[in-house]
Amino acid sequence: MDKTTRTLASYVSGLTFDQLPQSAVHETKRRLIDAVGCSIGGYSSAPAAIARDMAAENSGQPPARVLGSGALTSMEMAAFANTVMVRYLDCNDTYVSKGSGHPSDMMAACLAVADAHRASGKDALLAIATAYEVFTALADVVGLRDLGWDQGVFVVLGSAAGAAKLLKLTSEQTANALAIAVTSNIPTRQTRAGELSMWKGCATAAAVRAGVFSALLAHKGMTGPAAAFEGRHGVWEQVTGPFELRKMGGAGVSFGIERTNLKFFPSEYHSQAPLWLALELRKKVSVDDIEAVNVDTYYTAYSEIGSEPEKWTPKTRETADHSLPYLLALGLTDGCINAESFSDARIADPKLHQLMQRIRIAENKAFTAEFPSKLLTRIEVITRNGQRLAETASYPKGHAKNPMSDADVESKFDDLSEGMLAPSQRDALLQALWRVDEAADVGTVMDLIRVQPDERA
Repeated sequence: MDKTTRTLASYVSGLTFDQLPQSAVHETKRRLIDAVGCSIGGYSSAPAAIARDMAAENSGQPPARVLGSGALTSMEMAAFANTVMVRYLDCNDTYVSKGSGHPSDMMAACLAVADAHRASGKDALLAIATAYEVFTALADVVGLRDLGWDQGVFVVLGSAAGAAKLLKLTSEQTANALAIAVTSNIPTRQTRAGELSMWKGCATAAAVRAGVFSALLAHKGMTGPAAAFEGRHGVWEQVTGPFELRKMGGAGVSFGIERTNLKFFPSEYHSQAPLWLALELRKKVSVDDIEAVNVDTYYTAYSEIGSEPEKWTPKTRETADHSLPYLLALGLTDGCINAESFSDARIADPKLHQLMQRIRIAENKAFTAEFPSKLLTRIEVITRNGQRLAETASYPKGHAKNPMSDADVESKFDDLSEGMLAPSQRDALLQALWRVDEAADVGTVMDLIRVQPDERA
């Protein structure tokens, strides 16, 4: 077993709930509430319906449930279908470091295994925090994006770790689960380049499914490569280059889940601060008076959502929520961004496209030098009479350094579940999620995640 695998496996198998400070437990609950809300909001989407159809064709012992419908399937397919729902709106949390991604994608892996094995709420929270710790530890030292690989590398390892925790795997078994997971699941970043498809919101769901499957194999006694990271043709040689993990959460070191960022808007994370700027500028200028919009931002934001031609002519929802020109046009025109902002009719609106063509986006190298400690963006609006209005922002609402309050988290949950849950059901579920650590069986909380019958696809 190589050092990297051994370090991760030893940490995962040794972490206990008592080692989590109250701050980490609270943030884990907040991420759980946020992810469940996102899953409810994404339930009726086409990708979620496809995933549920696939889940219905599978069974497993012990079974796990599909969120929203309660249908029984295998743990792996529950993890897949539920992650598709969590991801669809692109409104779940994000981690920004040397590497980045959406760690709450792994939530469904932990819930599926916890549900199947009737784990306690504390065990489920511990598994989630463990998964996040693996994800963030790797993201802190590995920049996958610039190497052309996707965040699923982090997700599959975190999902395997969370599942291993719930299956009570030994350190050796956990090492095998991690080795199997990473050796067989290295996704390319083509998923998020150019015109985006449904797969944009499903790619990490596939990684989550694979992580659960890897842990289940290790639980049965399957062994994995002995040097998955550092050996010949391993991850270091083929994918990342050498790296050294830093000290992970505990013993005075903060936990990764406390450094992750919640989203206020249903759009790619690097659009969050620019959207707040657009809403502020809208108060000062009429959209009909706008001659040009100049955006200066850091390289990652520019490259991800403001550089490709497809971002000025989005044709799919997935491209639109990753298009800074489209999102800024929405903010300046509508004064809000929500799920309805990405309907086919709205994406095709010629007035939005006319405004988008007047938006210029460029990298500001000084802003790039501040990233990821700061997420600086400056937007200048030039009016038809030559007036110039500018705003600059760094930490959007929901960032770990500008956190959403618990009331904000609850309000977002209410908005996401509007029309999907009856008000009394919504309130009962929200309270149960806040008290999940008191549940002897996390399934009693999951019982409450049921959408209204007329909303089921």
